Amino acid sequence: MEIRMDLAQIVISETHDSQVIVLRERNGTRTLPIVIGLTEALAIDRRVKGVQLQRPMTHDLLANVIDGLSAELEKIVVNDLKDSTFYAKLVIRQQGELLEVDSRPSDAIALGVASEVPIYVEDHVLREVSP
Repeated sequence: MEIRMDLAQIVISETHDSQVIVLRERNGTRTLPIVIGLTEALAIDRRVKGVQLQRPMTHDLLANVIDGLSAELEKIVVNDLKDSTFYAKLVIRQQGELLEVDSRPSDAIALGVASEVPIYVEDHVLREVSP
């Protein structure tokens, strides 16, 4: 079962290699902290704030490719946790067909957050992290 989540917090520390994003259960109390890199944290922060750069960055490029293919990023799903590594997938709809693309959660969120794409986490992942 997929649980709807919201991006609740982006913790950026330029003195550490690891940054943290926190997802919070939309209709509950569980949270999911995910450790990410500085580049990804800055990309998420930039896209949340709507900051446009002169040239497209990687997440902007992927959003443009999806749009150029007349497709839509329907949702992001954090679907697994293996050896302390989170896994996610992009669920893309094109011409009525659904396509699932493997992704790092940080990249998926950076891509989707600018368009307010819904974020979900599989219940078994939440149970492992927040029993």
